[in-house]
Amino acid sequence: MEREVTTCVKCLMDTTDPEIHFDSEGVCNYCLEAEEVLPNYRFTEEQVESNIKGLLQHIKLNKKGKYDCLIGISGGVDSSYVTHLAYKWKLNPLVVHFDNGWNSELAVSNINKILDKTGFDLQTYVIDWEEFKDLQRSFIKASVVDIEMLTDHAIVASMYRLAKENNIKCILSGTNYATEHGLPSAWVWQKVDLKNIKHIHKLYGRHQLKTFPTIGIYKSFLYKILHKLDFLEPLNMINYKKLEAMEILEKEYGWRYYGGKHYESWFTKFYQAFILPQKFNIDKRKSHFSALIRNQEITLEQAKAELDKPLYTNEELTQEKEFILKKLEFTSDEFDEIMQAAPKRHDEYQTSIHLRKKLSTLKERLSL
Repeated sequence: MEREVTTCVKCLMDTTDPEIHFDSEGVCNYCLEAEEVLPNYRFTEEQVESNIKGLLQHIKLNKKGKYDCLIGISGGVDSSYVTHLAYKWKLNPLVVHFDNGWNSELAVSNINKILDKTGFDLQTYVIDWEEFKDLQRSFIKASVVDIEMLTDHAIVASMYRLAKENNIKCILSGTNYATEHGLPSAWVWQKVDLKNIKHIHKLYGRHQLKTFPTIGIYKSFLYKILHKLDFLEPLNMINYKKLEAMEILEKEYGWRYYGGKHYESWFTKFYQAFILPQKFNIDKRKSHFSALIRNQEITLEQAKAELDKPLYTNEELTQEKEFILKKLEFTSDEFDEIMQAAPKRHDEYQTSIHLRKKLSTLKERLSL
């Protein structure tokens, strides 16, 4: 017998998130937290100007080589808009794109359009496909929820390395509270948990990893402490609204939307629109749309209407599933068997999550 699903009265989040809870009026913990925290990311024009001035002074003060900063770009809205801001603010960043073999043509087109106008230097980090394929196959076989941590891990590792090689002290990130708040911790895992990646790959992989960019807990800690690498979040310093950013990108660069959060990647689209809902009963649109509701970009009614739309049409699913499985070298029967297997937690495998917590505490003490 299926459990009855309880939904927040203000957003789309519901009890498919095992950690959600509600107050006496039916408002979820994410909405309650946003009511307290979101005002901290709402500024007057004077405050925005002051925030930008302070950010640019910090970047210029820490410039050591040719480039002011480093920006990772995927072709998605957040990273594209950060690149736009760097151009508007007359910065000279090194722009980095991480190619894991799943780029859509639209993502590549968006990147090219932005770089054609800004003139920024681009460095594309192309990963060894055979190694990355083996890792993705391993994580799918392991039945863990955060398959995308592989890409996120490699992006962090490669950006740290490129920043050090180019003597860059500041990385501009597209991370922002306004449109990303409220993603349940049960739906993701720590991105720099190298121990988790290695153990899962040891159990399910077929090939030795030789070039896949990695960064463990200790190395991440040392980069930040010894190399003094700063991750800066410019979108948290302005009144950021995703839909307004998309309009600006479309108008000034001919940038085009790709249909969903991180759908600029073929695998990410399939992962979020098929693997997560089918195997884990997770529809990330609930979190994404809920953040936009709290940011006053869409109404609850508009969000519900969007959520009612199918993640895939039957024809799209058939075509894209065939493409994904062929590229990953899964037979249809093999993949379906994996999809029917019970999900497993990441910490059912070896993990360094507890070490990360200890080092975070140590870092806080050292910064005092």
